Amino acid sequence: MSVGIVLVSHSAKLAEGLAELAAQMAPDVTILPAGGLSDGSIGTDYDEVVAATQRADSGDGVVLLYDLGSAQMTAELAVESLADPSAAIVADGPLVEGAIAAAVAAQAGQDRKAVAEAAAAAGVPEDLALAEAPDDAAEIELELHNEVGLHARPAAVLVRTLSKFDAEVTVRLGDQEADGHSVLALMSLGARQGDRIRVRARGPQASAALDKAKELVDGNFGE
Repeated sequence: MSVGIVLVSHSAKLAEGLAELAAQMAPDVTILPAGGLSDGSIGTDYDEVVAATQRADSGDGVVLLYDLGSAQMTAELAVESLADPSAAIVADGPLVEGAIAAAVAAQAGQDRKAVAEAAAAAGVPEDLALAEAPDDAAEIELELHNEVGLHARPAAVLVRTLSKFDAEVTVRLGDQEADGHSVLALMSLGARQGDRIRVRARGPQASAALDKAKELVDGNFGE
């Protein structure tokens, strides 16, 4: 089981498209769109949001994201109407970036509080400044061979995999460095096919994390 995600939008097409995109990052997570009114017009449908929230809960709770102010109100009312309102959280973060971050966190098995925090943190600009590596950090250099480089799906695969290790991991491209546990930060590097990235890790399982990162890059992230 994993935390479910509901995308509340004024537009059915927006919610459906984003759910499809997020599902590519988190194939084992239930991600449901709840957009538009029942007649196909723009707006938010309280009953639909309630139903989607109930369907998305497999036992670990649900995180709801929204696009505009009135969608937030609809989402909050829907949560309040649940038999157990504490089973769902309305996350205050950007809909698109938040949905991706939340989906990856849920896929990694994090609880609903952590998933909601991941969505909210997606609205905070990533610090890509160059940082000095700790003295005890291990490092490897890898060349990206896959066609799209370190973009959405490959970044999600890398984050999901690294989350299983007890290690702090960063990925560096040129003079920029990103947290290896943040999909958005990795995507912000803009690493493309042919680029050489430097992966650094420190912690009890640093060596294993680097070995796995190399395996993923050499295997083109399973593409």
